[in-house]
Amino acid sequence: MMSIAAEDNSANTETQSNDWLTNRAFRLCITAVLLCCLSGCNYIVLLGYMIGGPPQLEPAFEKTTKKSFTDHGVRVAVVCYAPDDLKYQYLNVDYLIAVGIAARLRQNHIDVVNPDQVRIWLEENPNWDTTDEIGAEFDSTYVLEVDISDFSLYETDSRQLYRGRSDIMVKVHEMKAGGMGKLIFSEDLSSEFPRLAPRSASEVSYDSFRSEYMVRLSEEIGRMFFPYGSGDDVGSGT
Repeated sequence: MMSIAAEDNSANTETQSNDWLTNRAFRLCITAVLLCCLSGCNYIVLLGYMIGGPPQLEPAFEKTTKKSFTDHGVRVAVVCYAPDDLKYQYLNVDYLIAVGIAARLRQNHIDVVNPDQVRIWLEENPNWDTTDEIGAEFDSTYVLEVDISDFSLYETDSRQLYRGRSDIMVKVHEMKAGGMGKLIFSEDLSSEFPRLAPRSASEVSYDSFRSEYMVRLSEEIGRMFFPYGSGDDVGSGT
């Protein structure tokens, strides 16, 4: 008799649990329908965000070339150039940007040549002529070339306010057989951070702001090559 009672209690517990789950699912469905009816389909979009995150935007490189840095077997070498006056004013600015870009690409599952190796090769081969040589040296599928024409960490006519600015040309050369490269992508980038108001030098150190802007700029360039959430726009910096 005790065994039969125990079985009955177990069955009742299971039935109650199933009823609770069924009722909860029903309430959730009704709530979703009511929200949609009362306030439009924005709630459906919100529900999609909650389940899968914001929609991913196609990077400019993939949209233009129908190719991808994330394809199997692809390897990318990053090379940055800056005029001598900029490198004199902002020490190693070209190398720091290259390192930042490489880090962003790696975080998004892209195989990138170590920028330290590229830097060493450039120093050991001062008479190099074209990016094709770099691509061939490191057996790269693509060479990502970043030409920095202007760069500043200060607000115009002020050394007490920080505002990062850059004018950059981003190019991609696809390596072909025989060590020859072909330009397949080119896009200008004008970067400004923060946009709303500059930062006071009394509130943030030079090194801290430089690091923050380098991360920001590297992300802006990197997003030309990997998908990113539509709700996370680095271009609208505060």
